[in-house]
Amino acid sequence: MNVASEYLQLQREDADQLVRRHAPLVRRIAYHLMGRLPPSVDVGDLVQAGMIGLLEAARNFTTDRAASFETYAGIRIRGAMLDELRRTDWTPRSVHRKVREVAEVVRQIENETGADADSAEVMKRLGITAEEYHQVLADATSARLLSLTAPDDGDGGEGNALDVADNDSLGPQDSIEQDGLREALAEAISTLPKREQLVMSLYYEQELNLKEIGLVLGVTESRVCQIHGQALIRLRARMGDWRDG
Repeated sequence: MNVASEYLQLQREDADQLVRRHAPLVRRIAYHLMGRLPPSVDVGDLVQAGMIGLLEAARNFTTDRAASFETYAGIRIRGAMLDELRRTDWTPRSVHRKVREVAEVVRQIENETGADADSAEVMKRLGITAEEYHQVLADATSARLLSLTAPDDGDGGEGNALDVADNDSLGPQDSIEQDGLREALAEAISTLPKREQLVMSLYYEQELNLKEIGLVLGVTESRVCQIHGQALIRLRARMGDWRDG
């Protein structure tokens, strides 16, 4: 066996060890994502996609990267799962359309009043009941509607602006735009009502699921779902200027 072959063999062995050691990370990320998805999504499909992402991460990881392997792999795993969800989009177009409608009304009210849009006023302008409004909030949480910058082309396709991008795969212009998105998103989150900011922090930074957040806040899981959905809709409304730009 020559030197090159020995090196490749060692690389394969190292990659295999990384995959075995970090396999539990795949299931953890999959079940975290399931917290925002409906029962119709099969967690096994997410795990399978995530394992492919982990394998690719193990093959492509180099020790000169700034991030640790777990951080790098987490991005790849989550990205592979989201790609799988995009490929098999289960969200009806009517759901995307209704959330856009509510976000637009929220945007109008907040532009007019300079204050957080009141749920009662939103329902009044839309002519919907509290039950219908809460369903939209639940849909905003469970559907892939986190893309606050994707164009509203009506096809129901949405990205995921709240997920961390792999900057190694971005070109210079893409990286600049991603940095601009992060800054705009962080600023928009800082303007949310305190309770909504807390839910966003616990969910996306601390990676608690809705049930765990409910225990922290002393409210039901369904109430957390409503607060989360309201935050996403409010962010979509407030990111409108960034999207239009």
